Amino acid sequence: MIILTGEEIFKNIVDSIVNLEEDKAVELANEALKKKINLLEVVEKGFSAGIRKVGELWEDGEFFLPELMRGAQIMQKCLDILIPHLQKGSEEISHGKVVIATIEGDIHSIGKTIVATMLRAYGFEVYDLGADVPAEKIIQEAVEKKADIIGVSALLTTTMTGQKKIIEILREKNLMNKFKVILGGAPVTSAWVEECNAHGSAENAIEAVKLVKSLLNK
Repeated sequence: MIILTGEEIFKNIVDSIVNLEEDKAVELANEALKKKINLLEVVEKGFSAGIRKVGELWEDGEFFLPELMRGAQIMQKCLDILIPHLQKGSEEISHGKVVIATIEGDIHSIGKTIVATMLRAYGFEVYDLGADVPAEKIIQEAVEKKADIIGVSALLTTTMTGQKKIIEILREKNLMNKFKVILGGAPVTSAWVEECNAHGSAENAIEAVKLVKSLLNK
């Protein structure tokens, strides 16, 4: 019997997602549990890396929407297996509340979903509003849920202005002191974060968790 190392399992997970092999992906998720491999690494280096590659293939025109959706479904099925075990390691008490969404006009949701998943794994209460969400609705949800953090993703340069709109509305309503606002998405830079007067951004899900924890002093 061939015994795979952690790195080999990560690579096989990536391949299973890219090749849209559900049975293999599920088998590898269960194998990672059995071997007690660091599940945060399994999510980030395996499933997240795999779905990012699927996203790149879609952007390059090698994959179409059905493949993109299938890859996301397979990843979600595997995360459903792993998340309960991730949450066992976190405290029962919520570390804070996060409202997260992809801004209006933008249907990209994979990266945002991965961030939401990782935050839940670290014990945060996460309200994922999905994609193509108006700024007003995001803020309304944050107020209703008494959130600590608002996370706004934009994958298109044309929708990035929606991230700035969040800050502008918060200012108009005198709510800036109520929430920390973090931005995500490929086109987001530190200069853009500064221009928006947001509280930070992160390159990947692990960094996003670190950012949220630092903003809330957790």
